[in-house]
Amino acid sequence: MKSEKPKSNFPTEIVKEGRVKVLVPRLSAFVKEPSEYASSKAPVFYNPVMELNRDIAVLALQAYQRMVNCEICVCEPFTGCGIRGIRFAAEVDGVKKVLINDINPKASELAKYNVQLNALTNYISVKNEDANLLLSRYAASRKRFDAIDIDPFGSPVPYLDSAIRALRDNGLLAITATDMALLCGVHSKACIRRYGGRPLHTEYCHEIAVRLVAGCLATTAAKHDIGLNILFSHSTDHYIRVYAKLKYGATKADESIGKLGYILHCFNCFHRETINKPFTSNTSGVCPECSSKMDFAGPLWLGKLFDRDFCELMEKEVRNRDFEKKKRICKIVSLIKNEVDAPPTYYVIDKICDKLGFPVPSAKEIIRVLREKGFQSTLTHFNPKGIKTNAPSVGVKKTLQELHSVTVKRYMTNFK
Repeated sequence: MKSEKPKSNFPTEIVKEGRVKVLVPRLSAFVKEPSEYASSKAPVFYNPVMELNRDIAVLALQAYQRMVNCEICVCEPFTGCGIRGIRFAAEVDGVKKVLINDINPKASELAKYNVQLNALTNYISVKNEDANLLLSRYAASRKRFDAIDIDPFGSPVPYLDSAIRALRDNGLLAITATDMALLCGVHSKACIRRYGGRPLHTEYCHEIAVRLVAGCLATTAAKHDIGLNILFSHSTDHYIRVYAKLKYGATKADESIGKLGYILHCFNCFHRETINKPFTSNTSGVCPECSSKMDFAGPLWLGKLFDRDFCELMEKEVRNRDFEKKKRICKIVSLIKNEVDAPPTYYVIDKICDKLGFPVPSAKEIIRVLREKGFQSTLTHFNPKGIKTNAPSVGVKKTLQELHSVTVKRYMTNFK
């Protein structure tokens, strides 16, 4: 059946992404000033910058399908032009049905056209409802989804409760958060109000952001006697992303709540530590290294942010894909796999060297020396100049001082 182009009164164009092609608003037509965000100006939301997000979502959904080894039903409540859900149906093996939805009637109309354009009407249903209302319709045990992808513009928090209730036992919940100013500590009160945890504007604030979102998800799920395992997460560009496998049972919920805690940070000497006990006025906030007052973030998720087996499944899948951003995706997944067992937080070497007055050595050189000293040490995807290590801050600073001394001696020898 030939697809009829929607009777839209705005300029459009066909774009290709992954294995699909979709009709989208021509974003250049909606920008009057260079600083304007075209995606929010268009009558139907479409963000080409999020292609990497969608690529990784395809990989993660395929890895999940391989893990459960059965056909899966997927829901995407914020579909916009439909590109994400359409890619799930076209590019993920084992997808039985995809339900895509948008409260914007123009978006749902455009999404329907794009489903027809890709000959996927047998696999994809399109709805035009409020996201929470839609998800609530699928909260009954026999109606639930195997996977739900929450990718709103802003915070996912208003939709977590309904998404959790609409997900089957051992189902996959993927969530995006773009409100980074809150999560990174610029608006602390708003973050506490929205996510139930205090942020901290540190050099590793993007990891804190992921842990705050994961902590909020764990707390919300626990209200329904549901626990979770974080399978994968990443901080990329202007957003963070969390993929969690939800597991039914009060015991599982208790285990997840047991992984919540606080990160204590000293802004004077870079010391940081984690605590699982409740943070009260009686908790010692004095830095054990320099006796300065420490600040804190939390409550937040202190458990693992990645699963090694899941990362390996994603690595295997990406080899068979022809993504435009394949090289970058491979690097992200590889870095994440290497930091699976690393402790929370990371050190940004530039920041420490700036305070010590040292030139910045290569991260790989620091990692080599720390490993020779018996410490765990690896690069992190959170920051290209960051390292994750179980060495204390005093050990990291001592290593930088030693490397600086070697560099100075080498320079003096060559000068003579």
